[in-house]
Amino acid sequence: MNMWIPTEHEKYGVVLASFRGTVQHGLPLEIGDTVQILEKWEGWYRGFVLKNPNSKGIFPCSYIHLKNAHIKNKGQFEMVVPTEDSVITEMTSTLRDWGAMWKQLFVKNEGDLFHRLWHVMNEILDLRRQVLVGHLTHDRMRDVKQHITARLDWGNEQLGLDLVPRREFSMVDPDEISITELYRLMENRQRKKETPTPVSTHHLFVHLKSLMSSNLGEELEVFFFIYDSRENKPLSERFFVKLNKNGLPKFPEKTERQCTLFVDLGSGDLRKDVYIVVHIIRIGRMGAGEKKNMCNVQYRRPFGCTVFSIADLLTADSKDDLLLKVYACNTESDWSQIHDNIIKKVNSRYNLSGSNTGLAVALQLLHGDIEQLRREYMVLFTRGVSITKKLGFSDVIMPGEMRNDLYITLEKGEFEKGGKSVARNVEVTVYALDADGQILKGFVAVGSGEPGGDEYHTFVLYHNNSPRWAELIKLPIPVDIFRGSHVRFEFRHCSTKEKGEKKLFGFSFVPLMQEDGRTLPDGTHELIVHKCEENANLQDCARYLKLPFSKSDLPGNNQTMKGTKESLWITSFLCSTKLTQNGDMLDLLKWRAHPERISDSLSKLKEIDGSEIVKFLQDTLDTLFGILDESSQKYALKVFDCLVHIINLLQDSKFQHFKPVMDTYIESHFAGALSYRDLIKVLKWYVDRIIEADRQEHIQQVLMATEYIFKYIIQSRRLFALATGGQNEEEFRCCMHELFMSIRFFLSQENKGSRPITQTQAVFLQSFPAVYGELLKLFTLREVATFIRETLGSLPTASQADCPLEAVKLHCIAKTVESQLYTNPESRCILLPVVLRLLQAHMQDQRDLVMCANILTCMVSLLKKDDTEPAASEEVDLIVQSILGVLLRTILEIANRPQPAGHTLRPQVQDVTGEFVSCLLALLRHMKDRHYQQLLQSFTSKDELRDFLLHIFTVFRILIRPEMFPKDWTVMRLVTNNIIITTVLYLSDALRKNFLNDKFDYKVWDSYFCLSVIFINQPCLQLETFSASKRKKILEKYGDMRVMMGCEIFSMWQNLGEHKLNFIPAMIGPFLEVTLVPQPDLRNVMIPIFHDMMDWEQRRSGNFKQVEAKLIDKLDSLLSEGKGDETYRELFNSILLKKIERETWRESGISLIATVTRLMERLLDYRDCMKLGEVDGKKIGCTVSLLNFYKTELNKEEMYIRYIHKLYDLHLKAQNYTEASYTLLLYDELLEWSERPLREFLSYPMQSEWQRKEYLHLTIIQNFDRGKCWENGIILCRELADQYESYYDYRNLSKMRMMEASFYDKIMDQQRLEPEFFRVGFYGKKFPFFLRNKEFVCRGHDYERLEAFQQRMLNEFPHAIAMQHANQPDQTIYQAEAQYLQIYAVTPIPDSQDVLQRDGVPDNIKSFYKVNHIWRFRYDRPFHKGTKDKENEFKSLWVERTTLTLVQSLPGISRWFEVERRELVEVSPLENAIEVIENKNMQLRTLITQCQTRQMQNINPLTMCLNGVIDAAVNGGLARYQEAFFVKDYIMNHPEDGDKIGRLRELMFEQAQILEFGLTVHEKFVPQDMRPLHKKLVDQFHLMKSSLGIQEFPANVRASPIHFTNGSPRAGRNSVPNIMSPEGGARVVSRRSPLSYPAVKRYSSSSLSSQASNEVSNITGQSESSDEVFNMQPSPSTSSLSSNHSASPNVTSSAPSSARGSPQLSDKRKLSRENCLSPRERPCSAIYPNPLDPAQRPVPHPAGDASLPRSNPNISTPDKVVRPAPSSWSLDMPLSDFNGKCPPVPPRPLYSGSPAKTTRSQSPVMTLCSPQKTSVPPFTPSPTECQSTGLVSNSPVLSGSYSSGISSLSRCSVSEASGTENTPADHALPNSASSGSDELIRRENKTPPPYSMHERNNPRRQVPLPPSLSIPPSIDAPPIPPKPHQIRRQDTEPRRPDQFPRPRPIPRKVSQL
Repeated sequence: MNMWIPTEHEKYGVVLASFRGTVQHGLPLEIGDTVQILEKWEGWYRGFVLKNPNSKGIFPCSYIHLKNAHIKNKGQFEMVVPTEDSVITEMTSTLRDWGAMWKQLFVKNEGDLFHRLWHVMNEILDLRRQVLVGHLTHDRMRDVKQHITARLDWGNEQLGLDLVPRREFSMVDPDEISITELYRLMENRQRKKETPTPVSTHHLFVHLKSLMSSNLGEELEVFFFIYDSRENKPLSERFFVKLNKNGLPKFPEKTERQCTLFVDLGSGDLRKDVYIVVHIIRIGRMGAGEKKNMCNVQYRRPFGCTVFSIADLLTADSKDDLLLKVYACNTESDWSQIHDNIIKKVNSRYNLSGSNTGLAVALQLLHGDIEQLRREYMVLFTRGVSITKKLGFSDVIMPGEMRNDLYITLEKGEFEKGGKSVARNVEVTVYALDADGQILKGFVAVGSGEPGGDEYHTFVLYHNNSPRWAELIKLPIPVDIFRGSHVRFEFRHCSTKEKGEKKLFGFSFVPLMQEDGRTLPDGTHELIVHKCEENANLQDCARYLKLPFSKSDLPGNNQTMKGTKESLWITSFLCSTKLTQNGDMLDLLKWRAHPERISDSLSKLKEIDGSEIVKFLQDTLDTLFGILDESSQKYALKVFDCLVHIINLLQDSKFQHFKPVMDTYIESHFAGALSYRDLIKVLKWYVDRIIEADRQEHIQQVLMATEYIFKYIIQSRRLFALATGGQNEEEFRCCMHELFMSIRFFLSQENKGSRPITQTQAVFLQSFPAVYGELLKLFTLREVATFIRETLGSLPTASQADCPLEAVKLHCIAKTVESQLYTNPESRCILLPVVLRLLQAHMQDQRDLVMCANILTCMVSLLKKDDTEPAASEEVDLIVQSILGVLLRTILEIANRPQPAGHTLRPQVQDVTGEFVSCLLALLRHMKDRHYQQLLQSFTSKDELRDFLLHIFTVFRILIRPEMFPKDWTVMRLVTNNIIITTVLYLSDALRKNFLNDKFDYKVWDSYFCLSVIFINQPCLQLETFSASKRKKILEKYGDMRVMMGCEIFSMWQNLGEHKLNFIPAMIGPFLEVTLVPQPDLRNVMIPIFHDMMDWEQRRSGNFKQVEAKLIDKLDSLLSEGKGDETYRELFNSILLKKIERETWRESGISLIATVTRLMERLLDYRDCMKLGEVDGKKIGCTVSLLNFYKTELNKEEMYIRYIHKLYDLHLKAQNYTEASYTLLLYDELLEWSERPLREFLSYPMQSEWQRKEYLHLTIIQNFDRGKCWENGIILCRELADQYESYYDYRNLSKMRMMEASFYDKIMDQQRLEPEFFRVGFYGKKFPFFLRNKEFVCRGHDYERLEAFQQRMLNEFPHAIAMQHANQPDQTIYQAEAQYLQIYAVTPIPDSQDVLQRDGVPDNIKSFYKVNHIWRFRYDRPFHKGTKDKENEFKSLWVERTTLTLVQSLPGISRWFEVERRELVEVSPLENAIEVIENKNMQLRTLITQCQTRQMQNINPLTMCLNGVIDAAVNGGLARYQEAFFVKDYIMNHPEDGDKIGRLRELMFEQAQILEFGLTVHEKFVPQDMRPLHKKLVDQFHLMKSSLGIQEFPANVRASPIHFTNGSPRAGRNSVPNIMSPEGGARVVSRRSPLSYPAVKRYSSSSLSSQASNEVSNITGQSESSDEVFNMQPSPSTSSLSSNHSASPNVTSSAPSSARGSPQLSDKRKLSRENCLSPRERPCSAIYPNPLDPAQRPVPHPAGDASLPRSNPNISTPDKVVRPAPSSWSLDMPLSDFNGKCPPVPPRPLYSGSPAKTTRSQSPVMTLCSPQKTSVPPFTPSPTECQSTGLVSNSPVLSGSYSSGISSLSRCSVSEASGTENTPADHALPNSASSGSDELIRRENKTPPPYSMHERNNPRRQVPLPPSLSIPPSIDAPPIPPKPHQIRRQDTEPRRPDQFPRPRPIPRKVSQL
């Protein structure tokens, strides 16, 4: 049997080739994957890919390259760690992470970073290959690793990944090192990343390319040097380059002769006034224009100069070559100063050498150490580059540096004419000669770049006896030949004649060393010019060396030589490490030759320059100890002082590098075996004199040298012991003890006003720690530790805070902790108490915290993690007891300090905080159970324990703050969190034991819970946001710490018992935030806490309203932050429902859970819709849904108003200005015209309620104007105008009236498009909650038709499937896991029929009422019932009419609203025919009227309409109706349709009459070219009449079918056309003001806003009746009569009897906002009246016997609803008063503040009736409409209502009883109308939601403000002045009963919504 064998060594490998895994159990592999191998069998491995350990399978062995690995936790859960180099491992994992992110950069179009990262990844891969090959040298491997890690860090920073802590290029494991060390590593890397260390050393690279000039022809010499224009001196040597005649380098193959590096430039040299100066000398003839044959001798002559500022290189692009302009002198004598003149811009002394002359050079500044540059610029140094040094020594003199350079500058000369008429052309030749007079070969260096020469020739100035050269030469003469050498200067006159001779006329010389061994002093020397001839023999130097060389050396009586005019001035400067110019130094070194000078030489040593002393340091020290050995009694004190001086000299930064030289001397060359006695003796003498000494400066100098004095003492004693075998040991120890006793005594002295003692103590303590190491050479650890403990313990404890000794104490402690003594555990236990005592004192006083942090860091870093020794444990105990409490307080103190503006901490404070935090964390990590027990037992009282717990919990909260550590310090944050949770687990037990039951402390428990919540929610623990590899590493190392803390919270919560009530509702929000963390286990643990909270709240209060309110408040903010998901909603619902199954309060609990769940559904939808890229339609619809939920179900006023403004902003962004106005109106309606102060809210300032309402009004009016909804704007203008008028604000009143007038003008003048409407159904579970399985009607955009709307919807929902039919879907579609869209166009059914049907109203006005304030929409679907008659399809053509009623009218707060109810009726063929003809008749009337009144510019529309009716060629016209319905068979089979057939016949006669009149009008206006068509129409009309059997019209019909009073439709303002009925009656068409249209009902329930429009089907209707039975559309096959149709009112409308009686003038004029929009109730708007008052509800009422309905009310139509047509007149006016005219339009009221009751009265309507009809009994209103009006409404006041600009959405009010009259009992309603009336009453009697408002004129009950929110006015507000007419009314008119305000309707309760 085959068996899989577990592998032993084959554990880890890399995939070499991709494997598809097609075999059974095969594991697919990709090349490069790393696999862990579990088992092996016959060439196959079984294992898994490390990036997906859950998927295991088999794969071939040949596909795997095995690698060595280390196995952890061997067994089932073993982990494999590769044993390869950690840098390789990091590279591999990092490149994998980068690979995925690199692709995302391409997707995000971040091209720059994409390409840079690509190059870096390739570079790292190349370096990785080099490392893996293993052929690199150790240094090269180090450089490669450093380069790799630098690239890895760069990429991690660019991609926002974590900072990796490293030590020596390798990642460190946080568990393996101390936390303090981890912090230091992270901090050092952060500092290195943020602020690169400034480089103090700089170097200038110069590469000369060429000199470009047109007049060359001679060789050139170019000299570069760095010049300080501030000091007027050169800073560097010269760089010398030779150019050929073409201006190119003379030796192009030798790059070191073209390039140089000016080295050792300090940061201070990179100034604006430091320049690179270039001097150019030509080699040729004397004059530039001389002929070639005149002279063959070559002279060095000035050519040009150029300068360039070094500071400009810091900003220039170093890669580009520079072309420097070359300048020449105007006068040769100024040549030596030409660079100064150019710098100072003295233009008169120089000019351009030539317009085309330029020097091409490359300049580049390099930074860093020279050795570093050699590594970074290997090519540069390999190719060759000369080094140009600074003049003299560098700022830091390094030991071992060998230099012996003498710099000589030839300044100037003074020469006589020499018997010539003109001045000489002087050339100076310089030679260096040795003691024998031989010329030193190659020791005259002009500059770097060229080798040294034997001689040097200066340039020649033409005819100048006082030449100035300022040329620098260097003489690097070796020390061994320096003595006796001299420099000779020969002077020659250069003739310009043909021979070109150079005649010697004199010389000068200067010896380099004096007789006593001193070298030539630095400075300027005036040399004597000795006369000589050309043939003079200068080879014999002995002759002239005896002569004086300098005028300063001449004896005073030699006036002859002093008086000579000829001189040469030179400046010398020696830079030597071996030679000195100081005689005192020579005397000291030669002390044995002159013993009598020893005392003077020792005294003068302090005056010698330090550079001279360090040059001869070893010789000087040997001299001092030699004197001490031989004459200790005599010179001991002076030698000691000299030794102190030298030691302190080495403290200078310039010479500090010589300390190793002294250390080497002490170890290797010091031989004073007896010196220790004298040194101890003198040192003790000085210490003993400290107390009495008045001046302590010298003693302080002695104590500063303590370190090296002890080094000499110890080394001397060791040498003595070695030589004598350890003799006198006790004597030595006794001397040392006495010395330390003196030191302790002097340290113990407190400062008694004598400041020097304190300063002296501080000086000693600064140098004391350096002694420890020396003492250990002769004493044991314990002895030295005892010395130190006693010495430091002797320091005074009480001292002033500003005392300098305190800081030095701490510095001494720091050095002690860093020393070897403290590192050793044996001595550390001795030193620890004294160190802790001093450290604790400083931390308690908050002094020197930086130093304290460093000390504590060093102390804690020495603690071993797994050290189980008792001493280590006691050490932890000691530190915890001494430091932990003060450490916590220190962190709190630092964190609570006020920081300057900005989010970043000061660097120093941040560093200190981090140091202390790392110490605290390290200390806590070392604490075990025993330490915690001892700590808790150490508290003597509960208050101390309480304070400690509060402190540590607060500190933990500080540690969790995001700003505690930089963003990319994830490693540090995880370590911190791990320690925090471990500590909390320890301390929670103390919390339970000490602060529960009767000892309960709320503050401690609250702090605990707050910490736990913040811990769980911190970003660095949200593993879901990390990559898979990072998440895996964290889980393997720490687990999910959120779950651990969540379980601890649950456990602690369960322990609270009845104390839980203290945290309800305070902890609901924090716990809710925890449960929103997307971790299933955490949610399962934490959600049950809410059940517990509900239970305890139920026990306490009998309900859990507080829990509910807090949950709802927090959910909105938390979900808007992106927390929570659909899974959480389901889990929340299921867990809590399960928990409350057995509770007695189960029902209310289920209600709460359902409410919260529904809110989460909407909030999640809202969040998803608000994502970037979502369409505005979704955002608006979702906002509407959420807004309505807050209002109707939650009563959260503040949230409601917030979402009102969010919706308003969305509308403005989408340019839905009308909808924006309606939205803002919701807030406007919550406010009153009062002076109540409102607090600042949203973007509103603190202001009065009146001011805010005024602002809202103006904003809404502006948006209505932008949306061309001027009719609504006029209403608001009137209301605002009334307010201005009441305040006598006539200026604003005028503006408002002018705005109102402008709106009227815009209505008449501007074009408004009529939008189309579309019905949209959203079916399927994939839609958001607010759309799911609902249907809406949408208002389309301008010019948007059905196809465009469908496409837009499919773009908004790209995954939706468009349904191709209009039938209602079945349940399978509703429950499908998909999205289905069903879209078709619908026709609006306007409510404002009186305006639309009135003739003479301009179309501009009518167009508004056709598409605004629409509640109902219609969709007609024609179908054939029964057998279809092919000859005449009208016989079987039925229409299925669907009427959709919305929850709110369009337009409203959204572009779409949900369908509230759908009604389906079938219209019979006969009824369809009646409707078609009615509509066609209406269309004909309209066209004829427009033609008569000349509203039509073209008669063609009337022509086409007449032609379509008279010559109905398509469907046969009226003849088809005759064939279908007037035949005997139909009448016999449908006896019930007799009245309808009569009605059809009547309409046919009416149409014939209209056609006849229309032809008459047509004849009057038809143009000449259309006369034949008109004649044809007339002929066909007569044929049509014959076919109808009409010969003459009856008498009552014969009159003109359209009659206008006074012959014009607009003759009178109130005149309307009358149509004569067959009975002779008149149909009176009511007329009302176009602004008194019925109010629109605006719900705020779930509705959808979309910028939707509809495609009008070919079955259209222009004007619709309110009768739902007769508003039908024919099929597309109907006759052309059906193209445009309109229905007229079919039912007589009457007002209720309670409204009888002609209203008063004030009632007639009261045309306010309340009676302007729609008869339906408006739960969201008080801009329109509430129609629930019976006095306002229109009901059918007879107008008299002559008023008959146009259709028989007994017609049997399914679901017929008789809708009364509203009117605005009173029924009490007799018809005779009208004389067949409309009653007058009531004028506007004088003011809107009248308390009179708003009453809508209805006018009678007289209609035509069929001859067969009989008069019907008068209508009587339903008894349900006669309701009492004295109602008291009780509505709950919303939580959250306060004086914030958020008026209470639902208020309790008691209205006064209004006087109403009872309806007469003798009025009976016909049975046929009862169902329609009941439906009307049911529709109209809906209870409004809580937000319906008072009438604007009703008095309100005062709602007091909460005291905390009230804004007390400083003075009483002035009363509002009454209007003049108000005053008159109060005096003259009694209050009528019907003037009382009507009652407020009862608000709808939450349970009803």
